Amino acid sequence: MNQTKCKATGRYKMNNPTLFDRVYGCMLGGLIGDAMGAPVENWHYRDIAAKHGVLSTFSGDGTDDSAVKFIIYQSLIENDGYITADELAASFLHNPQFYNLFYIPVRNMYHKIKDHLALPIDAGNGNMQSSSSAMAISPIGIINACHPRQAAIEAFDAASLVHSGMTGFCRDGACAIAAAIAQSMVPQTTVDEVIDAATRYLHQTSSRIMIDQIHTVMDLARRSAGYEHFREQFYEQNLCDVICDSRETIPATLAIFYLSDGDPERCIVNAANFGRDADTIASMVGAIAGAYRGVEGLNQSWVEQIEQGASKQKEMAVNLVGIIEKRKRQLKSIVDHLSSM
Repeated sequence: MNQTKCKATGRYKMNNPTLFDRVYGCMLGGLIGDAMGAPVENWHYRDIAAKHGVLSTFSGDGTDDSAVKFIIYQSLIENDGYITADELAASFLHNPQFYNLFYIPVRNMYHKIKDHLALPIDAGNGNMQSSSSAMAISPIGIINACHPRQAAIEAFDAASLVHSGMTGFCRDGACAIAAAIAQSMVPQTTVDEVIDAATRYLHQTSSRIMIDQIHTVMDLARRSAGYEHFREQFYEQNLCDVICDSRETIPATLAIFYLSDGDPERCIVNAANFGRDADTIASMVGAIAGAYRGVEGLNQSWVEQIEQGASKQKEMAVNLVGIIEKRKRQLKSIVDHLSSM
């Protein structure tokens, strides 16, 4: 195993994490971020600082972010690794035990499907803006490891279940996160390449609202004197009326990943202390950073703590790796056929 010892922490970190390490890191990073940000959701960052100083601990193992993510994971497992809005809709109906955790647009979608009021591909029409798709889309990014274009394509279909039409920019936000995660799993990729992938594979005309907002916030991040300065400027210039609006959370997530240099611990702590939709932002950036650095890049005391209450995560990671390996064989078969012509 190729490792170096961190002088600051004394921990060993993998220089080139294995596929499983990245998948598991993505899953645990998202779960830890969700758990850490949950208690301060809807807080101003000044209120977080007044009560906690710098929040860097957590209890519990997640919120609706993690519940919806599990439904997507389960749908992938049950459908041989390929899902559209149709298969995902069926998986939501098979998991009514999570209903009380669903946010408003997810509940709206659920009833439209359950009562046969809309086809799955149209169920996102008329739903309010949120990050309900983006916060849970990481399994789509994972199974498309190293293939951000395909991650964005598959996320577009699945995320249409919750958002389309006038709030289609929320679906585009899910595509951005899925593509960023897929790119994060490319060996030796850079933070800038991950940020670029988030917009490169979106519809360049139809997704213009999300693309422009990400570019605006990333310009702000690059001009800022650091995380705290960026956070202050973001609050002054880029807040939306609804804290979970993807036009706010997705750009903030990518900017925090950039300002934290992709380090999972810094990413999660900075996101949790960002305030607003802190659990969702921390979950998304934790997933990206976990895929980028692997599980060994996470604070190991956090890993040990979250594993106590999330015993199935490792099994889920193994199953997702199995889907990736199957897709790899399918791609090789296509290449072999083309090469034989």
